[in-house]
Amino acid sequence: MTLSTPTALTVRDPWSLVPSLGNLDAYISAVNRLPLLTPEEESSAARRLRDSGDLEAAGRLVLSHLRLVVSISRQYLGYGLPQGDLIQEGNVGLMKAVKRYDPDQGVRLVSYAMHWIKAEIHEYVLRNWRMVKVATTKAQRKLFFNLRSMKHSMKEDQADDQTHRNSLSEAQLAHVARELNVKPEEVLEMETRMSGGDVALEPQSDEDGESFAPIAYLADDSQEPTRVLEAQARDELAGDGISRALEALDERSRRIVEERWLKVNDDSSGGMTLHELAAEYGVSAERIRQIEVAAMKKMRKALSPA
Repeated sequence: MTLSTPTALTVRDPWSLVPSLGNLDAYISAVNRLPLLTPEEESSAARRLRDSGDLEAAGRLVLSHLRLVVSISRQYLGYGLPQGDLIQEGNVGLMKAVKRYDPDQGVRLVSYAMHWIKAEIHEYVLRNWRMVKVATTKAQRKLFFNLRSMKHSMKEDQADDQTHRNSLSEAQLAHVARELNVKPEEVLEMETRMSGGDVALEPQSDEDGESFAPIAYLADDSQEPTRVLEAQARDELAGDGISRALEALDERSRRIVEERWLKVNDDSSGGMTLHELAAEYGVSAERIRQIEVAAMKKMRKALSPA
């Protein structure tokens, strides 16, 4: 991950101390060497930015608070995301804070910027901690971060308890719900979301061809247009289509087809055999087979689209 200062906020020496390229350690070392602004210098720079859009003043404000972003980013290392990415997102929040900062409100920029820095890092964590978002509403986001912090504290308190499990007990659920002023059901739902992991929908490329992935059973093609048309055509052929095709046959051919293919006796033995029909009509079994083949051709022709 490469970290750099905003190009729009380029300033003159000695403020151009942050390397444009380099590893994370070099970046952190560089921002920690940047001098802090006195309250008077901060107010003066903020007024110049507000009143005249002075980019050099904006650069002084941003650069002097980069170490704050680094410090805040360390609080979110437990989510398994690169610290470099967390710092970059925090820097975005810092720039937003500098742009909106009003020195006449009587609040130091460090206090004002913390909200914006954390807000950007929160959004980044929620977007990237899981492939599917675990929290979408404001209330869910608050519950997500608070619940994770409280669960961590509970684990530390119960480190010596052999019966301790990763999931919360009913008493712990009730305690968390009271502390966060939410329903126990909401706490349980969020804990379930947090404990779940991402699952690949398709087999991984290094797996063999016999692997089975969720994509195989998640897809529902019953309403796919081609399948719908095929089903409609099949139902048509099995119903009115067969009746129309039989009407195209003479009486003997129709009876032979019905006895051979459409009739099922109570014992599920099917209709009459070629020899039984041959004996009834006084012809050979081969002749009955020829009549059957000719009748089938005529029926297929009758069922074919015009």
